[in-house]
Amino acid sequence: MSGILYFVPTPVGNLEDMTFRAIKTLKEVDYILCEDTRTSGILLKHYEISKPLKSYHLHNEHQATEKVIGDLKSGQNIAIITDAGTPGISDPGYLLAKAGADHHIEMICLPGATALIPALVVSGLPNNEFLFAGFLPQKKGRQTKLKQLAEEKKTIVLYESPHKINTTLEQIREFFGEETKASLSREISKKFEETKRGTINELIEFSKSKTLKGEIVLIVNNSI
Repeated sequence: MSGILYFVPTPVGNLEDMTFRAIKTLKEVDYILCEDTRTSGILLKHYEISKPLKSYHLHNEHQATEKVIGDLKSGQNIAIITDAGTPGISDPGYLLAKAGADHHIEMICLPGATALIPALVVSGLPNNEFLFAGFLPQKKGRQTKLKQLAEEKKTIVLYESPHKINTTLEQIREFFGEETKASLSREISKKFEETKRGTINELIEFSKSKTLKGEIVLIVNNSI
């Protein structure tokens, strides 16, 4: 009988966001896949989890997936975690989930930490319907994607890094319009968690007035 593949969310900042079930699962599997063994090693040590860690990241996931599926078919139970958040959401995990589905492997994703939902909830923007777009393309296809998103009536959720946020905000103003409503959240669940709400112009002014640190979640709506 094949083993079970567990997708286990890990804290996006505050270690207290780890669930009892996540800890229990990680203690019971045969081994754990992770993006960075050093980063995940710190997490596992904190929760006294002593299971083998194996690297599984964007640069090796194509090669590693076949081996993982083989181990699952042999009856091993395996968990995948990332440096922060839920595997497969703007992080490694999709290819493994697709392969698991193709090979009829039982898969369970535990509920848990993610950055997009807290940012969306506190944005004050409509959240009955939303589109999660993750990170915008770096270069090729970026403008096409922005044009496409500008036509969207639902609230849009984006991830962005601190050193690119000013450019992204200015591009959103260009494609979405100056009256676009937005919310910028950073350092979610950490000591210096912060959310700024306003028009896109106000967020550009805010972003340029200080050096932002930490991963950023940007919520945008140009239909209200």
